[in-house]
Amino acid sequence: MNELLITGSLSTAYLIAAMFFLKFWSTTHERLFALFAAAFALLALQRILLPFAPQVWLSFLYLVRSAAFLVIIVAIVDKNRAGR
Repeated sequence: MNELLITGSLSTAYLIAAMFFLKFWSTTHERLFALFAAAFALLALQRILLPFAPQVWLSFLYLVRSAAFLVIIVAIVDKNRAGR
């Protein structure tokens, strides 16, 4: 029960963050905001699927989480290199 409550809270927070970044992207059209929105959507997807996934899928779901963090790193590096 508590695990589902925490999962719901975290996935809602991730989706809200993704929507904020999509809103910022729609006004500025900066790639940074689009990539951040995609990363937070991936984090929300991972959190939603985690409690319902069979044991075999757990490593795949953590790869999805790693991909989200990789997207965040790529977004930051891309933003910093764009200024040069």
